[in-house]
Amino acid sequence: MAECQAQGSVVTSWLFLLSGMLSEEFIRGLLYLSLTVVGVPGNVTVIMAFLIMIYKEKRLLAADAIILHLACANLLVVSVRCLLETLASFHLADVFGDVGCKAMIFVFRTSRALSIWLTFLLSAYQCLSIAPPGSWWAAARAILAQYLVFVFLFLWVLNTSMSSAAILFTFGTKTNSSLPQNTVNVKFCYVNFPTKLSKDANGGAQLGRDVVPMALMTLASLVILVLLYKHSQHVRGLRSGGGAGGGSGGAEQRAAKVVVVLVTVYVILYGVDNGLWVYTLTVRKTMPSSLISDLRAFFASLYAALSPLVIIVSNRKVKSTLRFAAQRKSVLEKN
Repeated sequence: MAECQAQGSVVTSWLFLLSGMLSEEFIRGLLYLSLTVVGVPGNVTVIMAFLIMIYKEKRLLAADAIILHLACANLLVVSVRCLLETLASFHLADVFGDVGCKAMIFVFRTSRALSIWLTFLLSAYQCLSIAPPGSWWAAARAILAQYLVFVFLFLWVLNTSMSSAAILFTFGTKTNSSLPQNTVNVKFCYVNFPTKLSKDANGGAQLGRDVVPMALMTLASLVILVLLYKHSQHVRGLRSGGGAGGGSGGAEQRAAKVVVVLVTVYVILYGVDNGLWVYTLTVRKTMPSSLISDLRAFFASLYAALSPLVIIVSNRKVKSTLRFAAQRKSVLEKN
């Protein structure tokens, strides 16, 4: 009897421990950990591949420079939000004081917005790349490539300035015992707006900053699909007429298809993210739950974690560079 009671107490202890492990915070930590494990190595791999290209070729094409910049922005998204949220969820580090919250929200919003605008820039450039040679669009592509550095600088200034409200209104959870209605709950941090008007104005500006590039990149992707369809019809007509199926421009067309995939992933994930943000702005709650903010951050970070996988699988330059690096490493290890 005593042995059965002892076994029962052990089982009860394990069930209690399991229920504690499967808490909301633990599951939340696992989700952010999965994004960190996938997103950080993926984006680092893409960045290293392009750095190797720069070392070998001493230059980088405009489309490759945009992808490199996109991978850097995505790495910031995953590292700053997902990694820190993982550490906090598992109680491995206390990083969310006032300063930590201000820095995390500011860097996350800036890098997330950069990721959105760079995805649009990539789709626009690829749309121009498959335009007919000698057209006005081809000239626009050359101008964009020439002034790409200034475009990057403009996007950084635009998005850092629009994320500055996070520095003013973000606080750690330990310093706020009572929270007013105009507060966005970000689990370990709070974004406390002084008035509802300031909250709605800031939310509307963020929404517009996301919706505008989303609409433009969707339009660019539709144009890419139309141009690819026309090209396939043209090639089919040449083959049926006995002509050669023009292979020139094949690399641009493959790259354009990859961009369409990236834009599709973006529209789905950030569409959910912005839908939840609209819900946060329109539904009034005296104490907003962190669940909505968690879902928004998860879907926003999911794009940053998945996009490098799409690039690694589909980009021939990245694959060949990584293959070359792996072969060189194996040769050095043998010697």
